[in-house]
Amino acid sequence: MPSKFPEIQGGGSLILAWQIKNKQVLVVGGGEVAAGRIVNLLNADAKVTVVCPRDGLNPEVAYRVEQGQVKHIDRVFLPIDLEPEKNVAMVLTAIDDPEASTQIWQYCKKLKIPANIADVPPECDFYFGSVHRDGPLQIMVSTNGNGPRMAAAIRRQIGEMLPAGTGDSIQKVGDLRRRLRRMAPGKTTRDITKRMAWMTRVCDSWSTQDFNDMDQDDMERLVQYYENGKVPSFEEIRLGSRDDDVVWEFDGSFGWMV
Repeated sequence: MPSKFPEIQGGGSLILAWQIKNKQVLVVGGGEVAAGRIVNLLNADAKVTVVCPRDGLNPEVAYRVEQGQVKHIDRVFLPIDLEPEKNVAMVLTAIDDPEASTQIWQYCKKLKIPANIADVPPECDFYFGSVHRDGPLQIMVSTNGNGPRMAAAIRRQIGEMLPAGTGDSIQKVGDLRRRLRRMAPGKTTRDITKRMAWMTRVCDSWSTQDFNDMDQDDMERLVQYYENGKVPSFEEIRLGSRDDDVVWEFDGSFGWMV
């Protein structure tokens, strides 16, 4: 008899949105792989330190150093880079030295610091996926270390399927939620549940294009419906906004006209 509960599929990883903002991350290496890792970290507002001899920096990493986007230690990795006072929250290695990479991983395990050793899945506490980014929208495709190039291809296909302006629509949903909290700031479980239920109904009722077309005046009119629990359509919001602008005239022969 089929179960009504989800079937367990072992062998996966727990995909999370890791909040690394303002945390110290150590990147060992300065080549192409390191450059990609650094972009991901900076996009997440991490504080990045790169340990690598200067002649090992590729042009992109060198640019990040010159612009002050990352700190640079001009030498190979040493255990002192993981001293407790450094407050390292994460370590990423991208060097062409398997033995050195394994040693760094062992240091991290001893100190309980999460680490990713490039191209060595068994020595990774987490994997990097292929990410589609559109403003606040992030979609990650992971093959759990099996096929990074395939993950990139799938990510591109997903990105091409999304409606234009999806990221802007999501940003407007976030603006709407913040405006609603300002208007109805209650903090009880009942208040929070009511806000969430109303926002859910709005998101289910409105299309991506509706949110794209919504402006600040539309947003203000929409939140006014919150107290009575109604969720108007985008057309109702827009048509309602134009009622005061309509001028009705009577010409005496053809009846009423706008």
